[in-house]
Amino acid sequence: MLFSSRMLRPLAALLLAIPVLGGCGASGTDADPGLWVVKDADTTIYLFGTVHMLKPGLSWFDEGVKDAFDKSDAVMLEVVMPDASEMNALVAELGVAQSGPTLPEQLTAEEAERLRAALTGLGMPADALDQSEPWLAATMLASLPLQKLGYDSKHGAEAVLTEAARKAGKPVAGLETAREQLGYFDTLPLPAQKALLAQTIKGLPDAGKMLEQALAAWKAGDADKLAALINDDVAASPELAEALLYKRNQRWADWIARRMEQPGTLFVAVGAGHLAGNGDVQSELAKRGLKVERVAY
Repeated sequence: MLFSSRMLRPLAALLLAIPVLGGCGASGTDADPGLWVVKDADTTIYLFGTVHMLKPGLSWFDEGVKDAFDKSDAVMLEVVMPDASEMNALVAELGVAQSGPTLPEQLTAEEAERLRAALTGLGMPADALDQSEPWLAATMLASLPLQKLGYDSKHGAEAVLTEAARKAGKPVAGLETAREQLGYFDTLPLPAQKALLAQTIKGLPDAGKMLEQALAAWKAGDADKLAALINDDVAASPELAEALLYKRNQRWADWIARRMEQPGTLFVAVGAGHLAGNGDVQSELAKRGLKVERVAY
């Protein structure tokens, strides 16, 4: 997921941190995203930060990134996406209320009106999300304007890496399941979900601008700039940051530390927000005695 979890900038956050809920620049635009490596005598693990929805034509899967991918025996993503029917069933199970008050009825009159206005402004019926839980409404609203701007998960880093792995005969696995990722939102306390929705709606007019700032840092491999964006955001919502970033970074660092005990070369690709900012995967690995180095290319 995100690089950012405050959700005052939810659109950039979802692209950088949560792949299941859900380009940059013109065709031919070059990008050199950050790449890191941790290794010992017989094990090498590359760490690559992804963006989950991109516009077509961005050249990032080349040079150092492609070289690391080619050297790797297998690819590990945040999640291997299930087929559409399974994903739709999960969303319906976890994100759609079967009874009780509708979403607008759970909001203040002003918030409900903003929700309806946001939906109609995106070309959807005003009642399209009435049965949705607040977290699902927020993530749906976050992705829709980006699609209108030309961003698409089929051009995202995970899709490109998955297809390249298929062609090369490399196994692909996930650090998490789709159910687990949706569960991070579903288990948020209701007040946090409502706050997420309210701030998502508030941020819609600046969706493209906020995303471009994060993507510019990603394209340049500017981890410090990306970290500044993330640190600024998460400070305002520690509850979301804990659930979406910090705890997951810790679990992934534990997994990588265990994987270092096995020989081989692995390409690990997670949302760019997990590889920048306070509490990132690299710092968690350092706590576990592993040295992470930036790959120069």
